[in-house]
Amino acid sequence: MSNQNKKDQTQELIKDTAKNLFFVQGKFNTTTQEIADEAGVNRTLINYYFRSRDNLIQIIFNEAQRVEKEKSEIIMNSDLPLKQKISEFIEGSLSTSLQYPYLETYIVSQINKGTCHQKDIEEKDLKRLYDDIEKEMDKGNIEKMAPVQFLINMVSLLVFPSAVRPLFMENLMLSESEFNKIISERKEIIINMLFKN
Repeated sequence: MSNQNKKDQTQELIKDTAKNLFFVQGKFNTTTQEIADEAGVNRTLINYYFRSRDNLIQIIFNEAQRVEKEKSEIIMNSDLPLKQKISEFIEGSLSTSLQYPYLETYIVSQINKGTCHQKDIEEKDLKRLYDDIEKEMDKGNIEKMAPVQFLINMVSLLVFPSAVRPLFMENLMLSESEFNKIISERKEIIINMLFKN
């Protein structure tokens, strides 16, 4: 294996380890040493490849935001009927929640800290989405409400269970696998709550 390949593999290992600690385990205060220990590498390698913990975090945060942006593009840039678009968006969101349970919480914590956050949605795309939602309301397929309320309902139903995952698991006495099963079963439940038919 060439040195470049080895370097690339080590960088990926460090990034994957950091993603796992932050987005899978929810350990937002993880130190450089803990990332290094978990990855089985020397701590100086993290500084060598990424310059600092903050820089490493910014890189994995940017990758996390790209995941979010790809999800929102399903809704924004597709000509599918609204219900089908929403359905695909929900499916994508739930699979991300299962893969990275603490991703949304982490993004919110970064926004609250004032960390750079690019807007995922263009104003003209949002207006078009609101128009589509209103058309479905006029047809009687969605309960009448301000379109923004529809979006807030959808995102709340999707994100909230994962955002408070430890609380639910403890209070509802659920194991990791039971909770994951509940999350994976939510698609139909959410669609049926959002759409009348």
